[in-house]
Amino acid sequence: MNATTVAVDLAKSVFQVAEADAQGRITNSHRLTRTQFERFFANRQVDRVVMEACGSAHHWARSLTGRGLPVRLLPPAHVRRYCLRNKTDAADCAALLEAHRNPKIRDVRIKSVEQQAL
Repeated sequence: MNATTVAVDLAKSVFQVAEADAQGRITNSHRLTRTQFERFFANRQVDRVVMEACGSAHHWARSLTGRGLPVRLLPPAHVRRYCLRNKTDAADCAALLEAHRNPKIRDVRIKSVEQQAL
């Protein structure tokens, strides 16, 4: 079964990934290393990837859009409101999926390498 939305909680060495179906229910959850994360999207059909905007999120967003995947970066202040439990990687992914469904939250534009260098 292919997920429609994938939420990614980025970290330094281990990434938390949650796959959700069309109704927004989490179907799978994974903890991936950097190399596993790079290979994760190779054999998957995904409608959208959702991440919390941060410095490394812009890098991964550029990498994933280069593969033809649509990426949505959400402002961290808006995502934090949806974290209902203690702050864990899995709870952050669930909050990303909930915040993604709110049409009032505006995306953060993906920065180029030059924009990030400034």
